[in-house]
Amino acid sequence: MYISASSGTRSADGAPGLRPGRRAGLLRTVPANVVALGAVSLVTDVSSEMVSAVLPLYLVLQLGLSPLAFGMFDSLYTGATVLVRLVGGHLADRRQRRKLVAGIGYGLSAVCKLGLLAAGSSVGVLGAVVAADRAGKGLRTAPRDALISLSTPPQTLGLAFGVHRAMDTVGAFIGPLAAFAVLAATGTAYDAVFVVSFCVAALGVVLLVSLVRDRQDPPPERREPALRAAFGLLRAAAFRRTCVLTAALGLVTVSDSFIYLLLQRRLDIPPEYFPLLPLGTTGAYLLLAVPLGRMADRTGRFRMFLGGHVALLGAYAMLLGPAAGLFVLVPALLLHGVFYAATDGVLMAAAGPLLPVGLRTSGMALLQTGQAGARVVSSIILGAAWTAWGPRTGLAVMAAGLAVFLLVARYGFPSDPAATGDPAAPVDVPSHHQETSA
Repeated sequence: MYISASSGTRSADGAPGLRPGRRAGLLRTVPANVVALGAVSLVTDVSSEMVSAVLPLYLVLQLGLSPLAFGMFDSLYTGATVLVRLVGGHLADRRQRRKLVAGIGYGLSAVCKLGLLAAGSSVGVLGAVVAADRAGKGLRTAPRDALISLSTPPQTLGLAFGVHRAMDTVGAFIGPLAAFAVLAATGTAYDAVFVVSFCVAALGVVLLVSLVRDRQDPPPERREPALRAAFGLLRAAAFRRTCVLTAALGLVTVSDSFIYLLLQRRLDIPPEYFPLLPLGTTGAYLLLAVPLGRMADRTGRFRMFLGGHVALLGAYAMLLGPAAGLFVLVPALLLHGVFYAATDGVLMAAAGPLLPVGLRTSGMALLQTGQAGARVVSSIILGAAWTAWGPRTGLAVMAAGLAVFLLVARYGFPSDPAATGDPAAPVDVPSHHQETSA
């Protein structure tokens, strides 16, 4: 169902919607299921970011990991989601149980917060628990994004994903503050952070079960999807180019943890304030996710996606430039937030129309897998370059690569239906995968 300006209004095709001629508030223009999923993501991100905000500091400053070792650990943090995304997408499409698969992922991540308590200072055990936590994220991401896509009219996909990501980012904003408060109240007791994080994650699972509605409407001629059918989507030139170019840009995308460590090292930020660094990024993301999503619907989603990477290149330039103090900190974090606001949900909004309904989750998982796999390699490259040549040279290598791949991607992405004024226009998909949009 959709939240409408007045109860009971429906569009001509029978779907609930806004009454013609009436303007509604922001949350009244997106499906109720998207708002519910946003609430789940908000609560879950409070839990996740409480851990993410303190983990780099804990590993590098307290346990003494080298930049290369941290790069390997960070790649594990990202890489644990790679293959699991494909499995989750396949299961969700095959059984038409997207909510169930997403719920398993949310539940697994919640339980792993307790696993951090048992890990202690063992890097090996921490790595295993973090890998399981990220596996949970890999399971839930594609089914969740497919539910958003299937619950939303094609012409407002950018807005819907923008609203979801904005709600998600509220949680990402609260998480570091909560971690900072817990550490301040307990005298830097990391165990307390993990316990509170688990309680919040459990609340997210409860919200998913009680508020989110599944989409189980198969295409008219249903056939059981398989992993080979998902990979068969790569025969469509538009989707194949999207996957390849997205992975290429992922290779030169520096992870959040490295961005914050670079800032901490350059500006000599006291360790107790390190958990607050993500607030600059998430604040910009929160403010811009919805307006940039709406703009992407009008001007082109792939165009917006590339613009976000230009902002990321600007963040690299600030870290490499001669400025100091707040003149580095504020612009770098704001540009980092612009990057996420212009790319995260926008990419899924752009990919949705490229994929048939019955393989929507699998296709999104395939795209996300390529991007995540590339970012695994990115963390290892930067960690090795930092260890061999220092942080400045390592970041300069990534910046040069990003500039080159941006030039290639500028002419490589498929034509964007949103940019032609027809957001619902179909894109080429192999004929044996054609299905009717739900």
